[in-house]
Amino acid sequence: MPALPLDGIRVFDLTRILAGPTCTQLLGDLGADVIKIERAGAGDDTRKWGPPYVTGADGKATNESAYYLSANRNKRSISLDLAKPEGRELAKRLIAKSDLLVENFKVGDLAKFGLDYPTLAKEFPRLVYCSITGFGQTGPYAPRAGYDMLAQGLGGIMSVTGPAQGAPESRPYKVGVGIADIMTGMYAAVSILAALRHRDATGEGQHVDMALLDTQVSWLANEALNYLVSGKVPVRQGNAHPNIVPYDVFACADGFVILAIGNDGQFAKFCAFAGRPELSADPRFATNPARVANRAELTRIMNEVTGAKAQHHWVEGLAGAGVPCSPVNDIGQVFADPQVVARGMKVELPHASGVNVPLVASPIKMSKTPPSYRRAPPLCGQHTEEVLGEVLGMDKAEVAALKDKGIV
Repeated sequence: MPALPLDGIRVFDLTRILAGPTCTQLLGDLGADVIKIERAGAGDDTRKWGPPYVTGADGKATNESAYYLSANRNKRSISLDLAKPEGRELAKRLIAKSDLLVENFKVGDLAKFGLDYPTLAKEFPRLVYCSITGFGQTGPYAPRAGYDMLAQGLGGIMSVTGPAQGAPESRPYKVGVGIADIMTGMYAAVSILAALRHRDATGEGQHVDMALLDTQVSWLANEALNYLVSGKVPVRQGNAHPNIVPYDVFACADGFVILAIGNDGQFAKFCAFAGRPELSADPRFATNPARVANRAELTRIMNEVTGAKAQHHWVEGLAGAGVPCSPVNDIGQVFADPQVVARGMKVELPHASGVNVPLVASPIKMSKTPPSYRRAPPLCGQHTEEVLGEVLGMDKAEVAALKDKGIV
């Protein structure tokens, strides 16, 4: 196996659910040794977030949910009771051997265990410490528990997601996956890499304070700027784009097709292919600002045009004409798509239950140090003896004594 970019970096992982585990899985994919700390007998809450669950070699369902599998590969799990003084002391011994601590406890909770950043920074000044919470370490909402949907609602993305304003049954919708969690995990990983580079250059660790709400606000992107520049609050437009027309889902004879036409040249190419060249010459539609102003009329015409032909006619023909177009795939079709297959976006790893589990691959492609898939998501406490022996030099008898006391 080639050397990985984060070889030699050890992560003390106190995260659970999705945002934190997404961050540490990304670091693990890039070579970090991620030690996932879990409560004995319970572990990460998402282990129980099913069905579906992994079916073991005996044909029976395990307690390992598909949700848990989505964000926990390339980690080693140890069980550790932080409520006991011996557990906290063991944690500090492991932290002393780590470069990075990532946690997503409620603000102030780890101070009760002496595992908060101000306390640990005195003893371990080189430690990079990342906190992931709903609302951050400061501000009036800091003490609140935070979940993805709350961040989506407070952060504005739900106000522009769902059926167009005024349409029948129009109401806000969340994005179909925990996108605030996932994006926070990604931003956290980027911040951690920057903090590690600073640490290596100066010897100084630091506290990285990541919040779901901050992240959600940050990726409002053009809609945020539409408001900040104009003072007009954006509204839901269904699948339509606020700044580009036609950029929408259109009906075709046997389903739907997406057209993502980003400039006047592409619109002219579409019109020529569709046998309606006069549309691109029409002053109402010739430029993007004109098309935005006349959105309703153009959308009506476009649906008439696309509805006359089958999906494959548009997808295959417009691809050849240089016009961005695609079908609307369900998840099964995604993993059967030849481009997704060619890019290796599904992998399988041998799991402790005795079967191979399917996982979604990392999207990162690197010519020299690509991500690696070394470990399936672990069982709770699966690597306790291995980690304590390898990192702290404990023998089996010492680990057994800790297990007898309920510390690990």
